[in-house]
Amino acid sequence: MLALIYLLPHSSGVAAILPREILLPTLQRLRKFILRAKVQIEDAGEALAVAGVHGDAALLAAGLPVPQDAQAYLEHDGIGVARVRHENRFWVIGDPRKLAHTQAGDAASSGESWRLADIRAGLPQVYAATSEAFVAQMLNLDLLDAISFTKGCYTGQEIIARTQHLGRIKRRLFRLLLPPGTWSVGQALSLADGRQGRLTEVIESGGRIEALAVLPIDSAGIESPAGAPVAATELPLPYAISQPA
Repeated sequence: MLALIYLLPHSSGVAAILPREILLPTLQRLRKFILRAKVQIEDAGEALAVAGVHGDAALLAAGLPVPQDAQAYLEHDGIGVARVRHENRFWVIGDPRKLAHTQAGDAASSGESWRLADIRAGLPQVYAATSEAFVAQMLNLDLLDAISFTKGCYTGQEIIARTQHLGRIKRRLFRLLLPPGTWSVGQALSLADGRQGRLTEVIESGGRIEALAVLPIDSAGIESPAGAPVAATELPLPYAISQPA
């Protein structure tokens, strides 16, 4: 995986949301696939503002309508409101000047708060430190209905399909509670049960350090690491980790 992009409908086109640190290489890669189609892909820069809002109450407090459909898109005073995830989490996108004149900015979650919610929901992200490090199933995208297995040809389709239908997925995304320390995305870690992996997301909040990490599913047959293992606690995800049928 080079990047993980959230696509949101907007009156100006389709907004693609991803970490700014991988924006330029992702733009360059996508532009290679524009052949005869009349498509423009560009950095929105300051033209659009993006905010995340947790919960129906926060959205209503911001003076924005609550979409009933899980994939709903609404225009409200030039502000795009898209509910694109499970439960009650929303993206609010639009002209930054118009967005500033609503209460949406006050209700918006901070970046760290949104990332913590992602961790707890088991929703992955790809950063510069983890770009090209994993295949999609390792980040549980198949479990989140984030991969199409019926779509036509695309780069990487063969390995995605082969992994899903012929292979066995040996590594998955897990949620962890880490001990105090300095942790960063892309950092390697070894657990007490011998499993070794890499952090894909980590946030400290309220004295707790919560993270997502790609780790082997099974510790059977794995020798204990030579160094001191990380005293991490595995936390539950809101969905079951399973192998393809």
